[in-house]
Amino acid sequence: MQYFVYLLAYPLLWCISRLPFPLLYLVSDVVFVLLYYVIGYRKKTVRGNLKLAFPDWSEKERLVIERKSYRHLCDMFLEMIKTLSISEKEIKKRFQFTNIETYQALERENKSVAMMVAHYASYEWAISMNYYVNFKGYAIYKRIANPYFDKLVHDIRSRFQAYLITTKDTIPMIHENEKAGIRGVYGFASDQSPKASRAYHWGSFMNATTPVHTGAEMLSKKFDMNVIFLKVKKVKRGHYEATFEVLSTDVKNVPDYQITDEFLKRVEQQINEAPEFYLWTHKRWKHVK
Repeated sequence: MQYFVYLLAYPLLWCISRLPFPLLYLVSDVVFVLLYYVIGYRKKTVRGNLKLAFPDWSEKERLVIERKSYRHLCDMFLEMIKTLSISEKEIKKRFQFTNIETYQALERENKSVAMMVAHYASYEWAISMNYYVNFKGYAIYKRIANPYFDKLVHDIRSRFQAYLITTKDTIPMIHENEKAGIRGVYGFASDQSPKASRAYHWGSFMNATTPVHTGAEMLSKKFDMNVIFLKVKKVKRGHYEATFEVLSTDVKNVPDYQITDEFLKRVEQQINEAPEFYLWTHKRWKHVK
């Protein structure tokens, strides 16, 4: 059954990916109407998250951000599909790095890099940084239950020369690479919610004390990596700018969880600048104190 669904969906996705951007965003507008007004996809989750994050805002103010966030969500989904056929020239024009030299300077230290990112703006297109780096690029992700769509995600991201590794395989992969002297840049989407029973640290994030992923910090200390934060800004529809911010080049002398807390602080700054570009549909605050 899963394969049948994949066979039906893939030709449609491929055709959508071939659309020019003006038509692509017209499709996105239609999807927005269906998703927001007809289906009401995860509205309860979004409204709960926005109320927790912005308790002093009026309901009207939160509804404005809510609608804008759904529009952005649809744009980002269509942009991900577009990745199936987008050219290198086009992606470089639409997702630009303002200070790639900051990252390249870290490579010259011959230490692997842990890159912390948030589910903000275009985190999918961020892996296009592999066009500018010498280290192997790895994106750490949670495997999709449908094996055919999991392969589709692999195919999309491999167009940016990125290697996908599951959370389960991350430690063995890094260990083998470091043992063989292979340096890599590892992308961690560290703003997701871990299971409370597996939480090593609870941090302050958008007016709540909540469990946070500490894998990026723990692995950077275990393997002596440099740590950076990738701040992504949406300039206009279909155009983004990304800036590298160094979090630490001496991780072993940083107190435990300080890097993780600093990451959360910078994600908060992103959200407060333009909250409509955060992924509010994610159940980020499932556990709070």
